[in-house]
Amino acid sequence: MKYLEKVAQFICRNMTLWVVICSVIAFFNPEPFKPIGKYISYLLGIIMLGMGLTMSVEDFRLVFTRPKDVFYGVFFRYLIMPLVGFGVAKMLGLPPALAAGMVLLGACPSGTGSNVMTYIAKGDTALSVTVSSINTILAPVLTTYIFQLLAGSMIPIDIVALLVDIVKIVLIPVAIGVMLHTVAPNLVEKLTKVVPAVSVIFIIAIMASVVALNASKMATMALILCLAVALHNTAGLLLGYFSGRAVGMSKKKSRAITFEIGMENSGLAVALALAHLDPMAALPAAVMTVWEYVTGSLLASYWGNKPAEKVQADAVLAIK
Repeated sequence: MKYLEKVAQFICRNMTLWVVICSVIAFFNPEPFKPIGKYISYLLGIIMLGMGLTMSVEDFRLVFTRPKDVFYGVFFRYLIMPLVGFGVAKMLGLPPALAAGMVLLGACPSGTGSNVMTYIAKGDTALSVTVSSINTILAPVLTTYIFQLLAGSMIPIDIVALLVDIVKIVLIPVAIGVMLHTVAPNLVEKLTKVVPAVSVIFIIAIMASVVALNASKMATMALILCLAVALHNTAGLLLGYFSGRAVGMSKKKSRAITFEIGMENSGLAVALALAHLDPMAALPAAVMTVWEYVTGSLLASYWGNKPAEKVQADAVLAIK
């Protein structure tokens, strides 16, 4: 088991590198990766099950003890990023499929990586975990209807099928994971040392598949696609932090909100785009998977390496 844990840590620690390597291979040799496409929703379901295994009823305690902080995290998440995605798509004049993909990416809940980045940045990790959990639970309704509102005129959308898919891919696996964590905590504690690596492997497979399915289109749209994703992510991180500060949050809390808004559940966006939209709509989410971990880790490291006295001052503010 110790050996498996070390392998798992190695895989997780170098996730961005593996995503880049496998995506490059899939771009130049797409055929072996294309068949993965039809299994993406199942892979993502397992990823969400893994997320559920790391969650417990305790993660929702802040909803009652700090409801204002949690509300701001959820409200800003579902307000800022869909509008930023819509605005970037309009500003750059993206084709309908790519534009819809940008909106869908923004309308998805925050990604699990936000919790890790908040921890590295010495932010309010408890707030990050709670906001991620609530965002994920609300996704079937909020993601579906926000996407319909902003992208309904861009591309045909089957709203009911989209909602049902989010319930199947996100809500049910997460609920099963939380239930298992509750009834068999000792077993789950052992599993969660290896489960993150399984999730990373599946994320790599999903991203490589998306690149393979869209290799020819990526060759002609790489520049505009990267620009759109960079603008989306940068705006999310900046607006996340300053929105938190604007409503009176401490720096420690605002760091958590920054990653909750700036880091997307891009895997979910990929699965939904492939299932319900043009395959090209999955490209923004595929690129974001790499981009957000690069920018997120750089920002988290910068904040995490601040002098100790500043971190302690932030911690005092967070208690108030």
